[in-house]
Amino acid sequence: MSLLYKKNFKIYKKKSGNLIPFSFKKDIPFNAKRVFLVYGNKGYVRAKHAHYKCQQYIVALSGSIQINYQTNKIKSKIILNNRLKKGFFSKPLTWLEIKFLTKNCIIMIFCDMEYKYSDYIVNYKKFLKLIKSK
Repeated sequence: MSLLYKKNFKIYKKKSGNLIPFSFKKDIPFNAKRVFLVYGNKGYVRAKHAHYKCQQYIVALSGSIQINYQTNKIKSKIILNNRLKKGFFSKPLTWLEIKFLTKNCIIMIFCDMEYKYSDYIVNYKKFLKLIKSK
């Protein structure tokens, strides 16, 4: 099941700015092999896919996003923003749609595998058939 990962990020605050470190062993709920950033424009939706095997951990670096997600047991949504100090953990066979709610959003996504197009499920009807059979 996908979930809002409950561990708060550590923040080191100074007058000059804040530093938030991510430890691959302590903060990411799997062995991360890839990290990428997505810049989003307010009102637009990204993702619209699921993965057969890949796990992802999504963090809002700037702005607010709404993640609509669906598994074989849950269909729900959550809001993430850079002030929450939390991330969203998505397991395989979780359909994701990420809507950017504010201007100049930036999200960072950690993955447990390298990019492989064949791992993507981009057809929602195919996804629904897959999760019904599980």
